[in-house]
Amino acid sequence: MSQISILMPVRNAGLFLESTLESILDQCFNDWELLMVDDHSEDDSKSIMEHYMSKDDRIILLKNQGKGIIPALRTAYEASSSPMVTRMDADDLMTADKLQDLQAVCRPGHVATAKVSYFREDAPLADGFQRYAEWLNTLIDEKGHWQEIYKECVIPSPCWMMHREDLESIGAFDHDSYPEDYDLVFRMYEAGFKVAGVNKVLHHWRDHSERASRTDPNYQDNRFPQLKIRYYLKCDHLADHPLVLWGAGAKGKALAKLLLEEGTSFTWVTDNAKKWNAPIHGKPLTSPEQIQPKSQCIIAIAGETHQREIKKQLVLSDVSTIHFFC
Repeated sequence: MSQISILMPVRNAGLFLESTLESILDQCFNDWELLMVDDHSEDDSKSIMEHYMSKDDRIILLKNQGKGIIPALRTAYEASSSPMVTRMDADDLMTADKLQDLQAVCRPGHVATAKVSYFREDAPLADGFQRYAEWLNTLIDEKGHWQEIYKECVIPSPCWMMHREDLESIGAFDHDSYPEDYDLVFRMYEAGFKVAGVNKVLHHWRDHSERASRTDPNYQDNRFPQLKIRYYLKCDHLADHPLVLWGAGAKGKALAKLLLEEGTSFTWVTDNAKKWNAPIHGKPLTSPEQIQPKSQCIIAIAGETHQREIKKQLVLSDVSTIHFFC
C-alpha cells in the first residue's frame, strides 16, 4: 500500500496533461498512487493517460461513474487505498517537494496546506487570481484560515492533504454541494480540524480560458451566499445574541434574502442614510448606531479600507463576533 493517494479528475485537459503528470512523476516523495478519472473527455486526454499508466504502475486510470467533478472525485476516492489523501487538478503543476512537504506536516485532526502561485502562459494573469493567491498565502503567514472562512475558500482545492480517517469523519466526497472544494473546507472547519501550513509555494495553479472556474455554471456566482449562510447558521450563529447584517449592496441583499427564508431574526444596517426605513425584501434597514452590544455581525461590504473602518467601529461597540462575507 502506498502512503499517499492523489485524486485527479480529468476532462479535456490534453493541452496541459503531460506537464501535469511529469510534475507528479518528478516528486521527491515516491510512495504514492495516482487515481486519474476520465470525466468523458472529448480530446486526447484518455490516450495520454493510458500512455502514462503503461509507463508506471502507480498510475491508475478510471472512468467517471457519473458526470462532473464531484462524481469523478468520488470515483477516485472509492478506488484509493492510502492512509493519506490529496487532490490534484489535471492542468496544474506540483513543485518537486509538494508531496514530501505536505506529508511531513499532515497529522491526524489537521488539514495540511501550503502557499500557491497562479500563472498563465497565453495572456496576462487576471488581477483577481493574483490577489486570491496572495490572500491565501497571507493566511499561511498569519495562521488565520478559520477567521477568514466566510470571505472565500481558505484552502486551495488542489493543495491540501488529510488523513483518510479524518476525511471519512466529515463525509469525504459524499456531498453533492457545489462548489465542492469550499463545501469540503467548511466541513473541515465544522469538525474543528486544525490547519498545518507549509510556508512556501508547493503548487502552481494554471489559469486558462477553459478552466472550470471560468466555464462551469456551478462556479459562476463566486459569492456563494447560500453555502456561507448555511454553514454560518450551523457553526457560528448563537440564538441568544442579536444578529446584525451590515450592507445593502448585491451581497447584502442576497444574504438578507437567505436569512429571511431561514426565518432567522436579524437587524439590517447600512451607513447609507438614503436606504434607512426603505424596506428591501420587506425588511427595513436602519443606522449602524442601532447595533446592540454583544451582537454577532455579518459584514457584506467590499473594500478593505471600508472593512477596517467598520471593524474598528464595531469593536468600540462591544460586539460579540465579526465575520466578513465578501
